[in-house]
Amino acid sequence: MKRLRRTMLYVPGNNPGMIRDVHIYGSDAIMFDLEDSVSLNEKDAARFLVYNALKTFDYGKTETVVRVNGLDTPFGKADFEAIVRAKPHIIRLPKTEKPEDIHEADQLITHIEKEAGIEPGTIKMMAAIESALGVINAYAIATASPRLVGIAIGAEDFVTDLKTTRSLEGIELLTARSQILFAARAAGIDALDTVFSDVNDEEGFINEVKLIKQLGFDGKSIINPRQIEPVHKIFTPTEEEIRKSVRVIEVIKEAEAKGSGVISLDGKMIDKPIVDRARRTLDLAAAARVYV
Repeated sequence: MKRLRRTMLYVPGNNPGMIRDVHIYGSDAIMFDLEDSVSLNEKDAARFLVYNALKTFDYGKTETVVRVNGLDTPFGKADFEAIVRAKPHIIRLPKTEKPEDIHEADQLITHIEKEAGIEPGTIKMMAAIESALGVINAYAIATASPRLVGIAIGAEDFVTDLKTTRSLEGIELLTARSQILFAARAAGIDALDTVFSDVNDEEGFINEVKLIKQLGFDGKSIINPRQIEPVHKIFTPTEEEIRKSVRVIEVIKEAEAKGSGVISLDGKMIDKPIVDRARRTLDLAAAARVYV
């Protein structure tokens, strides 16, 4: 089953308590942040803390992600040197604007993997797109490396670049969300939505999650454990959706066993897109433990 990324929970890299216990909340992925949430005078300490946490703690089946500082900053190279050796599942690149950003990071990761005796290609990457230039280059970014498993939109920097602000309706993000989603789908990788920063506005958060699910996103970056359950609930298929998907898979298996090339269910043709949606539905249902 493909790994699901419905929720990716931010953890400040300078918060020892959260770093130790964050996996107990049940998000699909946890993202240790060395970038925006860490002040300049704590960068080295946060890097050391996250490195040792990844080497020491068992986060179980939860996907581990580290958002490093960019290679255009004084902290980026040191982040890569330490974090690659700690072997998280993914390194997330901030403020990605062009495919060359991916190439540079990919080459550096490969170099460190070889030095550390890690099989080249082990560490995957994810890129955050946070500017108009990044959105324009989204497909080139999404296809820049086989290490790349997903791209994400970072809204706060993006709307600042556009010289506007975020609204509850999200109209200012619609084009960027669509471009990033199209690029991810064309490249065969995941698309993650941005954070919703007002943790007390549950209604606004739920409405935004419903929107990004309808658009087609795989999941959402979140900043508070309270946001995990609503996202997972919205991404959990209904009983009717599960029943229909099970029937689709059963019909496909029966047709394959008979060698039949024409497949139908309730008088409707069953083709590959319908099968793919059925499998995705059952994957989501299994992750939510409502289907085995």
